Amino acid sequence: MKSRLTLLALSFFLLEGLTNAAYAQHTRHGRHPKHAQQPAAPSAPEPNPMKLWYDHPAGIWEEALPIGNGRLGAMVFGNPGEEHLQLNEDEFWAGSPYNNANPHGGRDSLHKIQQLIAENRYQEAEEMSSRDFVAEKVQGMPYQTVGDLHLRFDGHDQFSNLRRELDIQKAVARITYTANGTVYTREVFASFPDHAIVIRLSASRPGKISFTASFSTPQKGSTSTNGAHRLFLSAIGPDHQDIPGMVKVQADLDIKNQGGSLKAGDTSITVRNASSVILYLTMATNFKNYKDLSADPVKLAADQLAWAERKPYPRLLNDHITFFRNYFDRVALNLGKTDAVKLPTDERVKQFAAGNDPQLVSLYFQFGRYLLISSSQPGTQPANLQGIWNRFTDPPWGSKYTDNINTEMNYWPAEVTNLTEMHEPLVQMVKELSVAGQASAKIMYGARGWVTHHNTDLWRMTGAIDGPWGVWPTGGAWLCQHMWEKYLFNGDRQFLADIYPALKGSCEFFLDVLFKDPATGWWVVSPSASPENGHHGFVASEGTTMDIQIVTALFSRTIRAAQILGKDIPGKDKELVAQLQDRLAGFAPMQIGQYSQLQEWMQDWDSPEDKHRHISHLWGLYPGNEISPYRNPELFEAARTSLIYRGDVSTGWSMGWKVNCWARFLDGNHAYKLITDQLTPIESNKEGGGTYPNLFDAHPPFQIDGNFGCTAGIAEMLLQSHDGAIHLLPALPDKWASGELRGLKARGGFEIDLSWKDGKLTRLVVHSKLGGNCRLRSYDALHLPAAATASGENPNPFYETPVVKKPVISPKASLKGIAPRKVYEYDLPTKAGKEYVFVIK
Repeated sequence: MKSRLTLLALSFFLLEGLTNAAYAQHTRHGRHPKHAQQPAAPSAPEPNPMKLWYDHPAGIWEEALPIGNGRLGAMVFGNPGEEHLQLNEDEFWAGSPYNNANPHGGRDSLHKIQQLIAENRYQEAEEMSSRDFVAEKVQGMPYQTVGDLHLRFDGHDQFSNLRRELDIQKAVARITYTANGTVYTREVFASFPDHAIVIRLSASRPGKISFTASFSTPQKGSTSTNGAHRLFLSAIGPDHQDIPGMVKVQADLDIKNQGGSLKAGDTSITVRNASSVILYLTMATNFKNYKDLSADPVKLAADQLAWAERKPYPRLLNDHITFFRNYFDRVALNLGKTDAVKLPTDERVKQFAAGNDPQLVSLYFQFGRYLLISSSQPGTQPANLQGIWNRFTDPPWGSKYTDNINTEMNYWPAEVTNLTEMHEPLVQMVKELSVAGQASAKIMYGARGWVTHHNTDLWRMTGAIDGPWGVWPTGGAWLCQHMWEKYLFNGDRQFLADIYPALKGSCEFFLDVLFKDPATGWWVVSPSASPENGHHGFVASEGTTMDIQIVTALFSRTIRAAQILGKDIPGKDKELVAQLQDRLAGFAPMQIGQYSQLQEWMQDWDSPEDKHRHISHLWGLYPGNEISPYRNPELFEAARTSLIYRGDVSTGWSMGWKVNCWARFLDGNHAYKLITDQLTPIESNKEGGGTYPNLFDAHPPFQIDGNFGCTAGIAEMLLQSHDGAIHLLPALPDKWASGELRGLKARGGFEIDLSWKDGKLTRLVVHSKLGGNCRLRSYDALHLPAAATASGENPNPFYETPVVKKPVISPKASLKGIAPRKVYEYDLPTKAGKEYVFVIK
């Protein structure tokens, strides 16, 4: 991570003379200038209102509305009598730098555990894994709340005509109500270009705004005032598992009133009889990077406050909206609109399953994009288990980064929904893990390269945690897959060169730890687990299907990256490529078991009654691309059978994964059924998760990955590009017979606009960023004058399909054969920067 600069040499006078882009280079970490470089997106049509709205205040946190700029986050409750903002800063975590690699591991322990597993001595293997590999004390640090801002309005407990809304196309929360004959309005947003949370209070009559502002925090800290209009909160993060809390946070609030008076107490400020008020809130920490806590949060917060206040409010708001819409408006989705749109959002969720509300799906889709923009900006931390919104000091699962599905799922929408810049924080974290993880690889496994297991945190912890099921060394390899996918979508060769050392290091680790199973002669990952699932009362295993799929993909992609980069990588990497190719040849194949299922483990242990939330063995279907109806129909059928056995209703994030899987199974109606299950009020879904009133995903409790997973799944139903071609409307459900979309991305630098009616494509626009062959796949014959009927493999290198070994099939299996719908394929030669428009009759 780049060093944080603390503005020590800058004065406010100098700040006044800087441009946005120039100042951004001096704000925390020197990372914000990337903001100013984003290209403007075309203005978007507004076929449907992009607002969440309610006719009552938030009674609980899961009804409050989230705002954020990637670094600062707040939940806005919208209560007339007491406005409440629960506050977060993305780098305010418990603890301080540490390493949790178990020192008792090493090559000897590794080989002994591998042998125990090969001999089916699972209890002994797990006991040894727990002793030698699972972290002794430190299981990861939890993400923290900074505290709360309270604005108490005397006499506003009695109100009428309340409307509380979040405009996700402008990233502005707004509350209006009437009290004592006056109409009051509050606007709240987290400014992206100006790095502050801004609250504007106005009234229909002059001199009617009176309130008291105060901070509170569950952390060790204090609140104070300075003059009549400045309020401060200073705190330090907690100790956790014997790791001292050393992250300091500073929150600064400045109140600017028009009319009336201000009076400061020791820990609060009271405004009387103002006509309008603007409150500016900044937060900063002493965090520079995962090894360095030497920044000055007091100086940073004060300078950011001065920067935000240099603009008049209309410009501050306009610059914020313009910045946000440059991302948000890249994609538009219209699935139709009914009268259900007139209802409050919580009522729409309650009625969705039994009603007809296609606009709620497009709202939910865009809400996922809103959340990703708001919780993951270039230069910030990646979106964690709750994005950036967390009210606890001890949140569920620490609100960390769970790398056996949840972290990755957060970023599934990044490329396909045209938010590639939002991927940058994850890229940075992978680079950091590829350094931090070298210690765990060496200490625990006696291996080269780097490893991370199923969890990490702000401090880039990479050891195994929680128990023997945490001895799953494939987390880093899965994260590397995101790096390859980012390359496929954008074709940025410099990015590939930049991330290549992480891919290479992950491969070196597995070259050193792969185990040749004596019974089969296959190379397998051991010890490992199929994430969070078990067999015969144990979790320890070798050669799980997910590991086979992920490590095969890692080796194959790294080989391809080395070939693409050629002379730009060390000559000795030719030897690495040869080693990877040799090891790939001996990898275990996928297997189809006695129940016609895709086996989860190397042994045929699956039960058709297993309803486990993880569907890890389907990784090769999604997000991987090893399982295809056109290239390996036996595996495709077996994977489909496995998902049928698992069932539909589950935890919220699991249902989001299943939306994507059913889209990859080309079954739009079943994918839509999972969306319906997802958009079920949590209190009505007794079997699993669902959706909270504010559209947050319910595991339960809240986990943001379900929002991101379902957003990616909706995109996957409408456009796929993983299987050798751009598949148009591959999994269109009957409910979406007509609609239009603009701006979804396909691999190879293509952006696609589609319109359809009665299930038939009516208009297609292809925007080619990189040029090259554009192979289009459709269920209907299309008249595309500039295109030719496709034949053979797609010559576009971004559409190479993986070589997959023929599966081993149990003699007890009964495959029926699934014939996918007939498709038509066309090759369209394109030039970089050109647009191709087709009206289809």
